[in-house]
Amino acid sequence: MARYDMSGIGINLREVPDANGVVTLKVLGLILDGPAHSAGVRQGDEVLAVNGVDVRGKSAFEVSSLLQGPSETFVTIEVKHGNCGPIESIQVQRQLVARTPVFYRLEHLDNGTTSVGYMRLKEFNALARKDLVTAMKRLQDMGASYFILDLRDNLGGLVQAGIEIAKLFLNEGETITYTVGRDPQYQKTIVADNSPLVTAPVIVLVNNRTASASEIVASALHDNCRAVLVGEKTFGKGLIQSVYELHDGSGVVVTIGKYVTPNHMDINGNGIEPDYRNLPAWNDVTKHLSQCTMHPQG
Repeated sequence: MARYDMSGIGINLREVPDANGVVTLKVLGLILDGPAHSAGVRQGDEVLAVNGVDVRGKSAFEVSSLLQGPSETFVTIEVKHGNCGPIESIQVQRQLVARTPVFYRLEHLDNGTTSVGYMRLKEFNALARKDLVTAMKRLQDMGASYFILDLRDNLGGLVQAGIEIAKLFLNEGETITYTVGRDPQYQKTIVADNSPLVTAPVIVLVNNRTASASEIVASALHDNCRAVLVGEKTFGKGLIQSVYELHDGSGVVVTIGKYVTPNHMDINGNGIEPDYRNLPAWNDVTKHLSQCTMHPQG
């Protein structure tokens, strides 16, 4: 959980006991060139106060909440550099520090007669859907008649972002995924609720590091005959997990369910087999999708 910035200024905080056993808050890591790093905060600094409020004795979650605020507003933090360094008061401007996970370009194939919109999605973060919509619209305006969605080495991220991205390709009412678990609240059918943003044929690139939310998207497009999968068998992670905080500040992760593809295949531990190992010709893709049918349910 410490990998994710919750502060709004690009730092992660960690509770570290000092020599006397008193808990101090240290900067565990910074986003390079993020707001805090640019203002002079360094890894290993101890955070003493936020906007004049003494934070010694507070948890990392409490202090992260104090650091949060609207983008472009300022927060003043008092830090001690290193173990024996000087104490400095630093004003930091809050910014949206998440970086776009989308890279895209237009490719011209077959002597320029075929235009393909290539989109690489590195992870499913809070910007994924918005930035992918922008990429898809721009590639359409540039004349893309086919699309490649590259999910290789995408280990997942926010599952809801994956679900929303799958909806961009599916017709209203088509199944994205099933969730199953002992508790009835985790037994759901998640379906698309709008018209697709694009209807052109799609190739989804996958490999053995395509996991979790990526596998939900890949299987949703594949099983609904919207895309062919090309590459290697995917990782096979389809668990639904909840994190519970314990009294001592630690946490426990409990598996409460799992994701199942529209064709009722258990993703977890199995992965998804691609249709092709190497890139097929686009007429083969079109033919494959035209002959595709949903597997019988049950």
